[in-house]
Amino acid sequence: MPTIQLKAMTRELCHELYKHWTNDASIYMDMHLFQPYVYDEAAVNRYFDMKGQDASRRLFAIMLGDKVIGELQLKQIDHDKKECSLSIHMQNDAVKGRGYGTQAERLAVKTAFDELGMAAVNADTIRKNTRSQHVLEKVGFRFVGEDETFKYYRIEQ
Repeated sequence: MPTIQLKAMTRELCHELYKHWTNDASIYMDMHLFQPYVYDEAAVNRYFDMKGQDASRRLFAIMLGDKVIGELQLKQIDHDKKECSLSIHMQNDAVKGRGYGTQAERLAVKTAFDELGMAAVNADTIRKNTRSQHVLEKVGFRFVGEDETFKYYRIEQ
């Protein structure tokens, strides 16, 4: 299997990601909110500026060779509590189900522990997104609870 890498997200990589983006119905609990994605240069710039200026967040491009295939964030970074949350989104169905997300999550957990000094990483997933739940469990996250919308997971060093 080809190896992926996490690279600090740049504006250019963010645009490359979203030029080929497809919204995934499995991450919408309320299907009335689901709409096909249409690339919008100004919207991507606003998104990148907003996420990039958040000091409690690290934004990564998931790279397969020189091609961006997804986005991963370590967010809600709390240095006092030594924990953060993981968020991952793969670009489209062509790169899902191939192990790239699993590799990216493993790299993110290692980054959180080794580079950021975190003791725990949290994650959540929409209840119906069983693919994401499977990947979290495969990486070593343990299920810690749920509500009407989300299932919650945690991995500790």
